[in-house]
Amino acid sequence: MTASRIWIKNPLALYTANDQKAPGGLVIEGGVIAELLDAGQTPSAPVDSTFDAGEHVVLPGLINTHHHFYQTLTRAWAPVVNQPLFPWLKTLYPVWARLTPDRLKLASKVALAELLLSGCTTAADHHYLFPDGLENAIDVQIDAVRELGMRAMLTRGSMSLGEADGGLPPQQTVQTAEAILADSERLIGRYHQRGAGAQIQIALAPCSPFSVTPEIMRASAAMADYHDVRLHTHLAETLDEEAFCKQRFGLRTVDYLDSVGWLSSRTWLAHGIHFNEDEIARLGAAGTGICHCPSSNMRLASGICPTIALEAAGAPIGLGVDGSASNDASNMMLEARQALFIQRLRYGAEQITPEKVLGWATRGSARLLGRDDLGELAVGKQADLALFKLDELRFSGSHDPVSALLLCGADRADRVMVGGRWQVVDGQIEGLDVAGLIADHRQAARDLIAG
Repeated sequence: MTASRIWIKNPLALYTANDQKAPGGLVIEGGVIAELLDAGQTPSAPVDSTFDAGEHVVLPGLINTHHHFYQTLTRAWAPVVNQPLFPWLKTLYPVWARLTPDRLKLASKVALAELLLSGCTTAADHHYLFPDGLENAIDVQIDAVRELGMRAMLTRGSMSLGEADGGLPPQQTVQTAEAILADSERLIGRYHQRGAGAQIQIALAPCSPFSVTPEIMRASAAMADYHDVRLHTHLAETLDEEAFCKQRFGLRTVDYLDSVGWLSSRTWLAHGIHFNEDEIARLGAAGTGICHCPSSNMRLASGICPTIALEAAGAPIGLGVDGSASNDASNMMLEARQALFIQRLRYGAEQITPEKVLGWATRGSARLLGRDDLGELAVGKQADLALFKLDELRFSGSHDPVSALLLCGADRADRVMVGGRWQVVDGQIEGLDVAGLIADHRQAARDLIAG
């Protein structure tokens, strides 16, 4: 809990993700940013408490726009360490099919805790595994999000095209279209919150062109339009996927996306690597968002997302850590650092600045999720903050505090606030037994692999 009116006073540095400055800090009231203060300025009315941020770099809470929480159970598993996407998936699918509600709860809590400690306040998860006994997977995840006090966009994923019908996943991991759509409608009706300050939101997310039918893509698009929720899927991650689409549908990936009614500003895509110039122009004209997942793309040797070309065309760019079996971490600051470096390889140092990449991780990611109340420090925005100290050995000798976060490799926030409440204090998550969580999670991971 925190006082109703708090002054985050005189930060060492502050990144607002916009053109505003606030060297005197910011005032929070009722979970919302009420004032930005200039140097030497004091709050316009009395505050209930003051936090001296003189040793802290203050950022908007980071926003992760693509993850698979359940995959924290299969990190650094030897059989897939050196595999690219398709064989990586085919090796892991039978293991993942043994997921249970208890294992998913532990996996989700670990992913969320790791994200929170990295300064992330909002996470989108793409869960598409619903084996027998795990029909209520999204409900399990919602419980975990509420326990950690974060915000989440939980996407009801799906796989309906199994090996028997020419898809990639084994039959025990696929569902019928009727089951997928019925559960999607249930989740939207029960959990989806609207408007500023929403904690839990639902989106619809058929997994990928090689694991769902065109029929479920079209039906999901129609349902999302009817209920005004967002759409998410993997697209253009690898050349194997492109070849699959050409062979099965006679279309390249963006043509396929268009053919099933998904080329719109309601949609955001994970990866978005293998696009030609025409496809980039079409995605930009539609306002379709792209989640850049640099660590996963490097880990699986998939390629480099053309972020600057997509942005120039009009497509919003955000960041995501992707599944914790293809990263294998859930750390948004480390993800931003990877984005800085890999994008410099493609576009040069002048275009890819620390501020630009932090903008993708905050304001850009908020756009992907359709949130205009998050991702910036400005009056009226939600008081979601990440505060970092620069007092460790790795930062000694650094001069520009904001650049130092990425260039020197910040990986853990000292304090994190969500909706005006401190969820991380002195580098520790309030009320969470981390040692107990690790012990239970490790056992679950061993059991999952053992079968």
